[in-house]
Parts: sequence; C-alpha cells; structure tokens
Amino acid sequence: MARLADYFVLVAFGPHPRGSGEGQGQILQRFPEKDWEDNPFPQGIELFCQPSGWQLCPERNPPTFFVAVLTDINSERHYCACLTFWEPADPTQEAACNEDLTDREEEEEGGPLRQSQSPTVPGPPGQLFAPKTLVLVSRLDHAEVFRNSLGLIYTIHVEGLNVGLENVIGNLLTCTIPLAGGSQRTISLGAGDRQVIQIPLADSLPISRCSVALLFRQLGITNVLSLFCAALTEHKVLFLSRSYQRLSDACRGLLALLFPLRYSFTYVPILPAQLLEVLSTPTPFIIGVNAAFQAETQELLDVIIADLDGGTVTIPECVHIPPLPEPLQSQTHSLLSMVLDPELELADLAFPPPSTSTSSLKMQDKELRAVFLRLFAQLLQGYRWCLHMVRIHPEPVIRFHKAAFLGQRGLVEDDFLMKVLEGMAFAGFVSERGVPYRPIDLFDELVAHDVARMRADENHPQRVLRHVKELAEQLYKNENPYPAVAMHKVQKPGEASHLRRAPRPFPRLDEGTVQWIVDQATAKLQGAPPAVKAEKKTTVPSGPPMTAILERSSGLHGNSARRLEVVRNCISYVFEGKMLEAKKLLPAVLRALKGRAARRCLAQELHLHVQQNRAVLDHQQFDFVVRMMNCCLQDCTSLDEHGIAAALLPLVTAFCRKLSPGVTQFAYSCVQEHVVWSTPQFWEAMFYGDVQTHIRALYLEPAEDQDPSQGGEVSAQNESSALDVASEQRRLWPTLSREKQQELVQKEESTVFSQAIHYANRMSYLLLPLDSSKSRLLRDRAGLGDLESASNSLVTNSMAGSVAESYDTESGFEDAESCDVAGAVVRFINRFVDKVCTESGVTSDHLKGLHVMVPDIVQMHIETLEAVHRESKRLPPIQKPKLLRPRLLPGEECVLDGLRVYLLPDGREEGTGGSGGGPALLPAEGAVFLTTYRVIFTGMPTDPLVGEQVVVRSFPVAALTKEKRINVQTPVEQLLQDGLQLRSCTFQLLKMAFDEEVGSDSAELFRKQLHKLRYPPDVRGTFALTLGSMHTPGRPPRVAKDKGPSLRTLSRNLVKNAKKTIGRQYVTRKKYNPPSWEHRGQPPLEDQEDEISVSEELEPSTLTPSSALKPSDRMTMSSLVERACCRDYQRLGLGTLSSSLSRAKSEPFRISPVNRMYAICRSYPGLLIVPQSIQDNALQRVSRCYRQNRFPVVCWRSGRSKAVLLRSGGLHGKGVVGLFKAQNAPSPGQSQADSSSLEQEKYLQAVVSSMPRYADASGRNTLSGFSSAHMSSHVPSPRARVTTLSNPMAASASRRTAPRGKWGSVRASGRSSGLSTDVGSRLAGRDMLAPPQANGALPDPGFLRPQRAALYIIGDKAQLKGVRPDPLQQWELVPIEVFEVRQVKASFKKLLKACVPGCVPAELSPTSFLRSLEESEWLVQIHKLLQVSVLVVELLDSGSSVLVSLEDGWDITTQVVSLVQLLSDPFYRTLEGFRLLVEKEWLSFGHRFSHRGAHTLAGQSSGFTPVFLQFLDCVYQIHLQFPMEFEFSPFYLKFLGYHHVSRRFRTFLLDSDYERIELGLLYEEKGERKAQQVCRSVWEYVDRLSKRTPVFYNYMYAPEDTEVLRPYSNVSNLKVWDFYTEETLAEGPPYDWELAQGPPEPPEEDRPDGGAPQSRRRVVWPCYDSRPRAQPDAISRLLEELQKLETELGRPPERWKDTWDRVKASQRLEGRSHGRSDGRGTPSSLLVSSVPHHRRSLGVYLQEGPVGSTLSLSLDQSDQSSGSTASSSRQAACRSASTLYSQFQTAESENRSYEGTLYKKGAFMKPWKARWFVLDKTKHQLRYYDHRVDKECKGVIDLAEVEAVVPGTPTMGAPKTVDEKAFFDVKTTRRVYNFCAQDVPSAQQWVDQIQGCLSDA
Repeated sequence: MARLADYFVLVAFGPHPRGSGEGQGQILQRFPEKDWEDNPFPQGIELFCQPSGWQLCPERNPPTFFVAVLTDINSERHYCACLTFWEPADPTQEAACNEDLTDREEEEEGGPLRQSQSPTVPGPPGQLFAPKTLVLVSRLDHAEVFRNSLGLIYTIHVEGLNVGLENVIGNLLTCTIPLAGGSQRTISLGAGDRQVIQIPLADSLPISRCSVALLFRQLGITNVLSLFCAALTEHKVLFLSRSYQRLSDACRGLLALLFPLRYSFTYVPILPAQLLEVLSTPTPFIIGVNAAFQAETQELLDVIIADLDGGTVTIPECVHIPPLPEPLQSQTHSLLSMVLDPELELADLAFPPPSTSTSSLKMQDKELRAVFLRLFAQLLQGYRWCLHMVRIHPEPVIRFHKAAFLGQRGLVEDDFLMKVLEGMAFAGFVSERGVPYRPIDLFDELVAHDVARMRADENHPQRVLRHVKELAEQLYKNENPYPAVAMHKVQKPGEASHLRRAPRPFPRLDEGTVQWIVDQATAKLQGAPPAVKAEKKTTVPSGPPMTAILERSSGLHGNSARRLEVVRNCISYVFEGKMLEAKKLLPAVLRALKGRAARRCLAQELHLHVQQNRAVLDHQQFDFVVRMMNCCLQDCTSLDEHGIAAALLPLVTAFCRKLSPGVTQFAYSCVQEHVVWSTPQFWEAMFYGDVQTHIRALYLEPAEDQDPSQGGEVSAQNESSALDVASEQRRLWPTLSREKQQELVQKEESTVFSQAIHYANRMSYLLLPLDSSKSRLLRDRAGLGDLESASNSLVTNSMAGSVAESYDTESGFEDAESCDVAGAVVRFINRFVDKVCTESGVTSDHLKGLHVMVPDIVQMHIETLEAVHRESKRLPPIQKPKLLRPRLLPGEECVLDGLRVYLLPDGREEGTGGSGGGPALLPAEGAVFLTTYRVIFTGMPTDPLVGEQVVVRSFPVAALTKEKRINVQTPVEQLLQDGLQLRSCTFQLLKMAFDEEVGSDSAELFRKQLHKLRYPPDVRGTFALTLGSMHTPGRPPRVAKDKGPSLRTLSRNLVKNAKKTIGRQYVTRKKYNPPSWEHRGQPPLEDQEDEISVSEELEPSTLTPSSALKPSDRMTMSSLVERACCRDYQRLGLGTLSSSLSRAKSEPFRISPVNRMYAICRSYPGLLIVPQSIQDNALQRVSRCYRQNRFPVVCWRSGRSKAVLLRSGGLHGKGVVGLFKAQNAPSPGQSQADSSSLEQEKYLQAVVSSMPRYADASGRNTLSGFSSAHMSSHVPSPRARVTTLSNPMAASASRRTAPRGKWGSVRASGRSSGLSTDVGSRLAGRDMLAPPQANGALPDPGFLRPQRAALYIIGDKAQLKGVRPDPLQQWELVPIEVFEVRQVKASFKKLLKACVPGCVPAELSPTSFLRSLEESEWLVQIHKLLQVSVLVVELLDSGSSVLVSLEDGWDITTQVVSLVQLLSDPFYRTLEGFRLLVEKEWLSFGHRFSHRGAHTLAGQSSGFTPVFLQFLDCVYQIHLQFPMEFEFSPFYLKFLGYHHVSRRFRTFLLDSDYERIELGLLYEEKGERKAQQVCRSVWEYVDRLSKRTPVFYNYMYAPEDTEVLRPYSNVSNLKVWDFYTEETLAEGPPYDWELAQGPPEPPEEDRPDGGAPQSRRRVVWPCYDSRPRAQPDAISRLLEELQKLETELGRPPERWKDTWDRVKASQRLEGRSHGRSDGRGTPSSLLVSSVPHHRRSLGVYLQEGPVGSTLSLSLDQSDQSSGSTASSSRQAACRSASTLYSQFQTAESENRSYEGTLYKKGAFMKPWKARWFVLDKTKHQLRYYDHRVDKECKGVIDLAEVEAVVPGTPTMGAPKTVDEKAFFDVKTTRRVYNFCAQDVPSAQQWVDQIQGCLSDA
C-alpha cells in the first residue's frame, strides 16, 4: 500500500528579496509539517508551481492545472500536481511591484477612478492579482485524481461550501491505495464526493493514458521515431510548448515508448525559467520548456528541439541519430501509419468500404505502444542467452555478453544497437530484468513466446495488426482493469466562478486539525496487519535461441558444407601425419576460413584432438595448426562477436610441441599478433563465461557435473540451465539457514577468485611475446598502449604503484626493455583483475592477494619463455626457396644483398590471374636487392600451382617517386608484417611484406640506403657518373689524357670567362655564383694559366659584329659547332658559322656566338640563330624582357614557306605587352625599361622583316593549311588532313558548352572554355557559329581575317591580358590557356594511381580504370599539346612565322616547339633526326632534366614532373596515327621514356649545356673512347644496339618527303600508351637490353633429369612474357633465321640492316621493271598497298602463315578498281615475295611440277584475286592456294575436264597495268576460268605447261 498524497502545500506570491519587479514563491503552509521518514519533502517546489516566474497580473485569469515532475537524489520521481488561481494582491505585494508596473497603472489616491480596459476585471481599476497555488506531492502518477481532489478544495473555497477544508486535506493525506494488482478503490474526501481509483495490474508497465497518441498527433511518425532513437542513443531532447500539460504529456509519452528500458538521465517535463542554464549540461536529458523561452534555446548546439505546437523536430548538424536497423525501421514505420491512419490502406480502392471505425484516443495510444513493445521484442530477442550469471548469492550479479549478442544477431555494424547496448538504460535493463527469479510482465512473455509468431507474421500486415491489437488490449487492461465502472462524483465550481469577487482570500488552515487526522490514520495503520500481497515470482522464460535479424544469405559462402568438409579433411590429414595431402588442401582451407562456419568448425575439430587438456604435436603438425589458427584469428575484430577467439583460447594452451627435453612450446606463443588479445572487453566476457560455467557446476547434482575445464565451450542446452540453476537457488535462498548461506557465498567467491588467477595466467601467455626484444610490437598493439593512458583501475594508485615498484626491484631484471614489457602486461592484467573482481564481489583482502600474485605469474612466465625462445632458435629453419640472384649490368654493384620479402599483388589484374587468364603469379616469395642502379625483386609465385616461373620486377632507383611503410599480411603465414610500398615513375610498383626473419633494423637500413641512392647530395653521385670510374664518389672524374689545349682547359676557360662576366651582370638579373671548382674536391690544375684574357670581349660596347674572334674563342667555337644544333642549323640553311663570321648579308639569319660564354642566358646553348640585322650587344637588352633571359631565337625554318619557328621564355611585365597596353601614355623621358622594350620591338620587327615578303591578293587565311583540300574544287588529296582547333563534342562528355569558334578550345583551360573576345573574335571572323566538324576538322577555310600577320606570338593568356590589337603591327598575339607544370605533376600522379593502383580494387570492373584515367586528365593535357602544336604547324605551313613564348620557355614551350618540328619536317621522324631534335630542343635549350626528375637531394621537395615523358606520349599518339612516317618503332619511345629517368646514361643529366660543361660532361665524350666499354650516352647505346638488332626500327617506314602531319587531337582519338600499362614479370622491364636476354635459369638440381624430351610448345602469358620477344613479328623472325642459317653455314652473318635494305632495293627494281610507277611520281616503296592513301595509317597486314617462320606481305601494287577494300589487299598475293625466299629452299611435301602467281576471276559478280597456282602432273590437276606457303588447298581444277586453253580478254575489275596478252581462259566441261598472269612471257609459259600436261594425258 502507498499514500495517495505525501504532502499538501499552499504557495503564494511574495516580493523578491532584491526588490525587483519579479516576485518569488513563498510556501504559506504545508501539511504534514514533519517530513515522512520514507519520503522527505522535496526542495524547490515554489519554482515548479510557476515555471514561467511569479508575476502579478492585471486581470483575473481562470485557474490552471498541470503536473510537474521532480526527481530526488535517489532517482525517485515526485509528481507535483499544481492548481493555480488568482486573488487580488494586497497593498504590500503591490508596492513591491509598483516600480515595475507604473507605466501600466497610474494609481492616484483620491483621484477619479479610471475605467479599466479589460472587461474581465471586475475589481476597481488598477487592481492587480497575485497567483496562489495548491500543490499535491505524491510518488504515484494519478493525475486525474489529483486534478479532482485539488479542484474539490478550490470549489469548497470559491463556492463557500459548508465543509471544513482541514478535514478534506486530512483525508486526502491519509488515503492509501495499493501500487498494483488491478483492484479498484473508491475514496471520498468527506465533502460528499466519490472517486474511483483503478489500480494498474502490473506496476512495471508505464501508464500513458493518451500521451503517446497525442505525441504522434503533434509531431508525426518520422519525428517521433527520431526522438525515440535520440532518447535511446543518449542524445539531449528538448520539448517546447505553450501548454505545461502538453509538455508533461509529451515527456510521459516518450518515456512510455522506451519501455522496457528505463530512462535514467535528467528528466524534467517542466523546467522553470530560473533553471534554464540546466540546458547546457553535458549529460543527456529529456526536458520540457515553455515556448516563451524559445529564444534562449537558440544557441544550444547539440540539443534536439521538438516544437509540439509547430509539429517540428530540429536536429542540429553536429548530431547524428543512428536509425533503427533495417528492416525494423521500415516495418515499424508502416505499422505506425496503419495504426494512426487506417484510411490510408483504403484510399485507392475503387469501392471503399462504408467507413472504418477508428479506435478511441486511449485505445490508439495503447496500439502505438504495442508497436514499440513489439519492436523491442524483435530487437532484444534472445537477449537472455547472452546473460552471464557471475554470482547467485547473496545477490545475483549478471553481465551481458554484448559482442556475442551483436554477432549472433548479425548486427555488428549497426550503429543504433551498438549505442543502445552501451547505454545506461540497457545496463539498468540487464540488472533489473536479467534476474532469473522475479515477477514477469508482458514484455518477458512477448520476448519469450511470441518470437516465432512475429517472424511468421512479417509479410502479412493484417496479422501483424491483429497482434498489435491483442497487445494493445493487454496494455489497456493493465491501465483500466474495470473499464465499465468509472463513477466519479466531484463538485466543481460554477461557470466563470473565477470572475466573481471571492468572498475572502484562501484561508489559513488549522495545522493542528490536519496533523491530528494524519496521526490518527498512522496509528490505525500501525495496528493493522500489513496488507502486503506477496508478489508472484517465477523463473523468467528464456525463449528460443536468437537468430540473425535479417537472414543474409551470402552467395560467397553458399557452398559451405563442401568447405567444412575440406576443413575437416585437412585437419584429419594433419593429425594422421599425411602432410603432403594436408599441404595440397591448405590453400583451400585458408580461403574457406574467411567464412564464419568454417572457423567454428575448425575450433570444434581441433577440440576433438585434445586429450586431458594437452595435445603434443610434431613440428610440421604444429606449424599447420598454428597457421590455421592465425588465419582464423586474423579476421576477428577486437570484440570477437562470433566467439572464434573464445573457442580457440582453450586450444592455444593445449597444443604444444617438444623443443628439447623439458622445454615445450605452446601454440599461444605463435598466435599473439592479433588485436583481440589486447582488448579488455574480450577478456571480461571470456572470464564471466567461464565463471558462470563453474558456478553452475557448483549447484548441479554431481551426476550431471560436467568437466569444468571445458570453459566456455558448453553446449547450448546446458548453458540455458545456468539461469535455471540460478533461479532455483534464488527461490531456495530465503529458506536456507544463515550458516548454509555463508558457506554458499564463500564457495562462489573462491570460484571467482580461482578463475581470476587462471585468467591472469592465460593473459600473460597471450600478452608476453616469445622474444622480449619484440616488446615494441606489443606496446603498439591497440589495447595496451591506450590502457596505459586511460587508467580505469579501481585499486588505489598508490597501491598499484607500490606493487609495481616492489616487483621491479625484486625481479632482478636488468634489461630495461623487457622489463618494460613485463610492466605493461602486469598493469594490463591488474586492471582487468580489479574490474572483474570488484564487479563479482571479491573481498578486498583477496584482491590484494591477487595483486601480489600477478607480477610473480608474469615473471615465471617470462623465465619459461626465455628457454622456449632459446630452443626455438635452434630449430632447423623451414626450407625456404633459394634466393635467385638477379643479373647485373656491367658496372652495377649490389649495395644491399637480398632481403627476404613477399611481393604482393598491386591491383593490376593480370599478375593475379585476373582478366588475362593464367595462374596467379603474385603473391611471390623471394628477395629484394638494392644495387647502385636498380631495386630488384626476384622470386617464385607462392601459389604451388603456378610452377617454376621466376618473377622479376625492378625499376631504376632514380625512378622512385613514392615510398611508404605499410602493414600487410604475408600471403603464406597470414602474419601481420611490416612492409614497404615503392612506386616508380616507370610504372612499376613493389608492394612488399618483409619476411619475419628480416629484422626491423634491416628494413630500416634498406629504406635509408634507398633514399641515399635516390637523392644523392650532388649530381656526381648518380649512377651514370659513378659508373666505371673507380674514384671515390664526390670527386669529379679526371679526364683521361691531355691532348693539345685540352678539353679541360677549354671547359675551364668557358667557366672562368662566364664567371668574370657574371660578376658584372646587370642588377635586373639574379646573381648566381656557381660553387667554385676548388671547393668540390678538384685537385689543383697542373696546367699553366691560359694567357689570353677575354674580359674586354664581353663589355657590351665592344660586342660589335665586326670584332674578330680571338684564337681561344675560335677553339671554343669549333667545339660548339660540332654540337647537334649547328649541324641542324646548317641542314635548315639557317647559316653556317663561317657565313656568320664573314657576315654574308644575303642570309636573313645568322649564327651568333654572343652566348658562347653562357653570359647572356645560362640555359641557352652557346650558338644562337638571330636575325642578321640585330647586333650582338642589342641582344643583352632584349633578353631582359623575357623570363630567365630566354629571348626569342630561331629554332627551325620551313623549307617550303620559309616561315621560321622561334622560341623564348614568357614575357616580363614590360616589353611588347607593356607596349601594347600603354601605347598612348606620354613618355616623359626614355628610361632603361623603355629602351629594352624598344629593343625588343626592333628585334621582333627584324624577325618579321627577315622573312621573304609576299602580298596575297586573295587574302588566304592563316589557319587553312593551304592543303589541296582547302583549294576550291580540287579533288582532295587522299593524304591531306586538317585538324581543328574547336572542341568537337566527342572530346569529353562534360564539355557540353564547347565554344564554336576555332580558337575557343585552344584558349580554354581544363574543361570549361570561353572564347577570348578580342583576338579570338578577330581570328574567328564571320565563321563564329559554324557547326563543329566531325573528328575535329576545320569546317571552312575562310574564317580568318583577310590580312594575315607575318608573325604570331603564342603566349600565355594570363600574361597577355588586356592587350589591345594594333592594326599597324605586323605581329599578332595569340593568347592561349595552357596547363601549368604543377598540373602536369598532379595529373601524372593520378595517372600512375590509375595504371598501377597499389591495392586490389574492391570490385573489378573495367570502368573503374577508365574512370580513374579520365579523372587524371592526362589525355586532356596530351590533347591540348597536340592541338596547340597543330595550330602552329598550320600557321607555319601558311607562311606566317610563329614565336612560342610560354611559361619560362623550358617546359611547355619545348614540348610544343619539338612537336611542331616533328610534324612539319620528315627529317625529325628518322632515328638520327629525332636524336638531333631531342639534343637541340631539350638538351641544348635547357630543359631542366635534373630538376624535373628530382635527381638530387635539392630537388627532392619539388618531386618528379614528367614533361619529357608527356612529349614522348604525344609522339606516340602521332606514331599511332601515321605508322608509316616514322623510321623508329614505338619501342624506341618507351626506351627513351624509361632511360630519361633511369640515370643510367649521362645524356639526360643536369639542366643545361652550361652545367654539363661545368661538370666536364659535354665534350668528354669526344675524348679517348677506347678505354671504357661502358656507354655513357644513350645515343651511343642506341647506335650499338641498332647494329645488332632491329628493335628500334619500324619496318613500315615508307615516308612521303613532303608530308606535314596533322594528327587528330581529340581525346576520343587518343590511346593510352602501353608503356604505362604493360609489364613483363619474366625479366623485369625490357629496356636494359643486356638484362632482358632471358630469365635467370632455375637452379640445376630442380631440373627433371631424363624423362621424355621436352616439347617445343610454349605458353605465352600476357603479363609474364615479353610478347614482342616471345612472338617476334614475321620480318624480325625471318631476319633472325637468316642469321642463324648463315652462322650454320659458317658464313659471317651480315647485318640485318644490310639484308633489309637489299630486299627493299630488289623489290623496288622489280616494281620498276614491270613498268609501273606511282601515280604521284614518288618511288614505289616496299609496303605500298592498294589501299587508298588516307587509310595508310592503319598499317600493313603482316600475316602469320600457318608455318611459324613464314609470312606473306601484301606487297602488290596494282591499282585494281575493285580491290580497294582492306580485305582485298590483305589477300593480295605477294608476287615478288620470292626475293625473300630465294635464299633458302622450302620443304615440298607434294609434287609441284610448275607453280606461280596468277590472277583468277572469281565466280559471277566476284572480283579478280591473286592466287598461288600449282600444276601437278602426277595427280593431273591444277590446284590453287591463298599464298605460296599455304598448306590448305582452296580449290582444284581437274585437267581431265579441261576442253581447251584459249587467249582471253580483260573484263571488269581486272588488274589495270597488265598487258592484254597476259590474259587466258581455261574452258572445262562445267565453266570457263579466266586467268591473268603478271606479264606476257609468264602467261605464255603457263599456257604451254597446261597444254603439255593435257597432251601427256
């Protein structure tokens, strides 16, 4: 029984102590005056009576009622029912508030009475009203009863009823009612009233009345679900409303939804205004606040605000509320809508039923609650199976195994459930509902018995609804056990009674009377027997075992039965000793162990092999078992949700092997590297599980007693009985004697204690590493390190400290590091012991004892481990594969010998046996070697099925771009090992895991050495410069011999003179003093000082053209002349040095030696081409206008249009641009800047005037290219190709807004492009809106302005902003937007990532590569470069000169200028020409190879930028489109791409000629070459290699001399260069030719002896073998065979080039002898096919014949009108192929009396075709084949059927060039065959032979 009301309080308005206008509440009276013992009076009631504050009111408001909730310190809730009414304020109260209210009421004593505005105020005007509140405080929530009772008291007062208020209040305070049981009580307060109170059936179920239904009405389903999840996951929830009653209801409703969990945080349904700062508390809460204070809640950042009046829920950005797990979220949502809106289901029906009756609000409330009750039953289904009974007596201690619950429900990833289970509410739920013997309620039954029903109903909404209604009925019955009887009789005040004048204020009550009534009642109660109805306790049902919330059938492990079989077989093989069988199955087992079932199966199977807690294995068995365990554990998370680690824990201490007598190694020492062992939660769960088992065993009958050693592995039926045992024991507990109770408590405690000792041992086993030197690993492991810092130990620090100290001093450990490990483990175990023992109620004495024992346990274990470690070292190591030594280049030395590593797959599919098919070559096991030149991995695949393949992957050290440490699993042992990932810019990636035998220091040494080699402090340390020179690194190599004025003298002079000049450089240039030679360790020069001084030479005044050169300069000049540039300038007719010296004025340009000392521009070559009219001393001033002093110089001249191509750096602010900008500005006086600008203008003028003058009346435009395609009505020449500047739509899908103008996209940067209005519009002219043409051809030639400029300056848009065009100038600026170098770098990084991902992608899709390729934007940059280059080519071809002036003039400028020359001049497309082009434009003109390639330590920060590689990629794209125009093969480009970063050759070192001279590299190559065999120059190497093999040669080379190439540049026309994607694992990259002659041979003893002869058949794998080498093209193969045959014949083999040239020559002659000449007069080349010319870019069909070493080339040159299709040329017979075969005999397998090529007319409507005919006299038939070596006969003409052979006539489609007399017909009985021979004599011969054959017959 409980009191209905504890206190009655009367609270009134009182003035504020500080005299402010606000009042405050004062308690006038309270009854009873003394506090109840069991329930003290709650403080702060006066605040809660008027939550908005106490204020006087100008009018009399109606009475209000609400219930506030106060929570006391013991979390007990007190319900305060407050009824407030207003009374006229007395003068003292008014005076207190006067200051505040004078503006509203001006009170004038004795003055006229002012009429009040408000009609509700009957009192005199100016009368104020003060609030007064009646409060009932109770622990019961009977709001309606409180409302009625307080209403009654108010009515008695207002209506003046004749009833004593004291009696009513006394009766109210003495009324008692039961808490539960479902009875109903009628009470009367003695005023003629009667109330019926319904007692709920169970007090555990919350009472909600209508509050839940109202909450849903106010906020809606989604919002309430959000609040529900927020409250469960401990977020802060704030309700706002203008009504206090609504706030109370909403909070009550939300709490009712949370049942069966109890909300345990701050809960204040109505928060007074004075306490608003509570809202900024850090803890979660549910609080209601009056909407008037909404503004104060605005700045709360982490509070979810529910506005009940507005129906909104606002969730701040920083708050994430996890939703319910699917499918529960959607099921709950739809169910709620069915309850709230039943009409929704019927809304769409054509004939809706008449009307559905909606439930009453009270019933709807219960239905909504039923939905949530069902939800909890589904969420927590089976929770009792995860309870651990830790203690039963004296009080149950219960723990919940959270991880197991999540694991078995399949909700490990679920954020919501995770947070709920970690929350306080759930902890309370476990301690309250975990108890096995207690009264049960609706939830217990639901979760135990209705689970199956809920599962079955899932897909039947109506059945679900029925279930909800049944639950709702029960909830309703709980609240209203007697629904029919609700007879209340309570007096209420009359209508508008509050407006009537009250007779008097509320009276002061007589305390004595009330107290007397209360005392009487108390005395009566004490006398009466306690009417306690014994609660009915039962064993709580556990319900069915839990299932996953969503059955996820993973297709991956669908065939799990087969997998389990494999696991079982493998284990039985291991224990039967069939090791070979086990080894075969092991890979399959390791794969199967990814599945949960297989891991469980493994644990069970291993259990079967353990007898008496021990299983001794031999070494091999031990290794197998440990590997399988490691594989199982590696996928365990730290929580071990699936109990795998728990199942293996007993096993790791059971399996062992004998190392030597008395030394046994257990499995635990080999499975420590898993995160689960360092997780305290795992150990706690394991500990509690074991304690439960043992405690259960205590109480079970001895007959049932199980072997307790089985720990957690108790079968499910028995485990359920642990709770049953506990329940039975709790039932018996009260009946036991005191002694028996004590005994049981002691037994339980000692059980827990012994388990704690056992676990301290177990933990030390798994936490102490076998080798204490590995301490680092252990401390870094997840748990230990973290726990060090966050100590949650319950033992006092001083005690733990003293224990640890004593341990350290006693143990006698010297080795600090291992001591450290021991200390960490001791602390970890101590924390664990503290926590579990305090929770399980172990006495503090026992706990202290444990703390003393732990260090000893650890110490003992360390000592046993030392012996084990020592012995395990002596074990014979497992046979590892032999290390394969890599082959080294001459001069390459090993820096670090092989470190054993595993090479892991890096995301390229083929190596792992992906799309390319073939076995998985990676992971491979081998070693990594570091040499002075490369990083090399050699090894064998770990997959035993792959066989004896050798895997080699290497790259030059210099190509390393990124190195990062990784932690990876080794593929075989599945151990976590340190690894390295090395990425190189040659598109190789080494992802390595170090073998466990490689110490961390070796790995570190490897990294350091690698770094040292990659970034030498000085360029002299690079491989190319240290190679072959035996000097110590850091000293420059000495030049071999001095000959005359030696090269050293020369280079010294150069440098010395340059230094002198530099001393006097103008201030405008940066000073750059090269470090002096003496400081570089150069020995002092023995040479005498050079007597000729050059200082006055360089004075600007004396640098006149007429000054003659002194002898020493001549010497310099002669060496400069030999440079590539000069040879090229002479070829182009740009002047020779002699003509420059003799000043032949006829030439427009001259070679100027002005920069011979590198004084004007450090990065330019010594000799430059400048206009004839410009004096040398002017150049100095011109150079200042340009960045890096790179002034415009000529680098190429068109032989046809005589236009020149110039290059320079970008402009500084002053100069032409400045000129254009400030044209009209007055010049006060000519400053130096102006003079340089004028010089510059003069210079450009000189360039313009040096071009041949021309006037063009027709106004041919600049960009048309003047190809015949653009002339009026000529037939387009089949070769002409025009490239556009517009972006066709195909270029990229995202470029929908491509500009229409031709120049638009050239100017555009990246993806968006806008047309520059000024220059662009002038250039684009009238044709702005022409539609873009397909594939990017120019639409219409007439789109430029008629007057063409003589010089176009292509500059950077940013630099040329705001330039006004000037019609008088003869040059024109073309601003374009180009990408910057850093964009190239970023793009290359992404390209590298795309081609070599580094990790195997999650899902293999071909699009992922393409997507990442597109994101890299590499091809977009290639497109831009080609586009700009083609633009320049067009301009040059039309006769205008072009100056390319971009960035600093050494990156993009170089790319564009080189591409332009390559496209315009066929010479540069030969091997020699390309070399010249690279030497001239890239090396001499100072592309910064060392800087861009980050060759030295200084360049490390800037990183690798592949400018040259990008140029090579562009060349490759052009090569693809014009394969017959290049003498070199694509392999040549890859070769240069590889070696320009490899630093193997000196060619691509350093940043300019100046630096190369300074280091003595430039001319050294001309010195004594015989001494060294090593090639220092890449060109020399290419020459040598070309002599031996045609690898750099393109057989399809058949150039047209006049050809200007115009490639398509759209992204859709570009291909990804296979240099980026291909890989050869058999021998590493194929670019070091000496190394790539074949893989290293496998060790001798591995080779099978004897046996059958090996077949010649070879499998060629796409990523393993080098395909060009495994399957050379037919010509290469023929040439190889020729060489072989010649060697066999004993003849010295002739060079391949000579053979090839001879064959080509004879081919040409034969073509001429047939009187056929090419239509265009060019000599007919070898490979001209009958395909039209514009398709020649497709190449030639090199057909492999059926015999490997033969080929047929479509070499026919006849122009057949119908033979223009590709197929006809493919099948055209090679009439003259005999020249190729004349050198050796073919094998004849049949009779061939006569044979040769004939053209045969096909059947009706078929074309003529060339066939190989064979006349066989033996078989008497004429057979024909496709070609000479064809073994398959295509047709037979039986000579027996031939009637006649007659001369024929040419018909449609016959070969045109053949004489008419060469035709003849063969008539047979069936049809007439038309033939045509190649010429008349052979026709005659054929007729004779056939005739002879016929006559013979």
